[in-house]
Amino acid sequence: MHGGKGKTALVTGASPGIGKAFAELLAEKGYALVLTARRGDRLDELAAALQQRHGVDTHTIVADLAVPDAAATIAAELQRKHVTIDLLVNNAGYGVPGSYVNVPWPDHSRFMQVMVTAVLDLTYRLLPSMIERGWGRVINIASVAGMIPAPAGHTLYGASKAFLIRLSEALHAENAAKGVNVTAVCPGFTYSEFHDVTGTRDRMNKMPGLLWLNATDVAREGYDAVMRGDPVIVNGRIYQLLVWLNGALPRSLARWVAGLAGRRYRKT
Repeated sequence: MHGGKGKTALVTGASPGIGKAFAELLAEKGYALVLTARRGDRLDELAAALQQRHGVDTHTIVADLAVPDAAATIAAELQRKHVTIDLLVNNAGYGVPGSYVNVPWPDHSRFMQVMVTAVLDLTYRLLPSMIERGWGRVINIASVAGMIPAPAGHTLYGASKAFLIRLSEALHAENAAKGVNVTAVCPGFTYSEFHDVTGTRDRMNKMPGLLWLNATDVAREGYDAVMRGDPVIVNGRIYQLLVWLNGALPRSLARWVAGLAGRRYRKT
């Protein structure tokens, strides 16, 4: 049991799915919490419930990471509240269905702001104090999609997740000796609101049950991995096998298989 007493964690996209699961896990372990998301009512409800259930301090910051200065706003609010972050969970994210040229550029721009730029910005602002104190943890929610050939549709999703994986590996290599571990958590399909937002819920409901992961398990495995100092973790044995097969198969065959699978659930 890695306790969080005396430490504070920040979770982005904290109200639904994996973000909420991380918030619940961290509160259970004794971390004070700073929760951020776009919907203040849900944030406040979750914060109040966790404070009552686990007796931890909770703060909420309503922020839309699609706005370029969102990370600066979060950092300023932390400074105003005199809150220091020991553990950062970069969880906020979504998908943009459709092929690349059929999606308006502003949608792509907002997507990359949330999935890549905001992660870089917020981490850049919070990492130095972790290094200075000699202890810190950063968890980046990536995906198995960043490890396998990308099929048609959701063009930038796999690319953004592959970036997070490589970023996590580099940051971990740079900072582990300074007491700061960085981990990319790579789940597959996970029960959440993700597919409702992307409009692919009907397709996803046809996927075999063995492919679905539980957000609580993803959070627990991700937390244990960052505490061990693993720079990357793939959640679920089925996805660990999938990643292994992807490495074992010829690249052309792996792309063909991914393309067949992708047609079943992606809007192209």
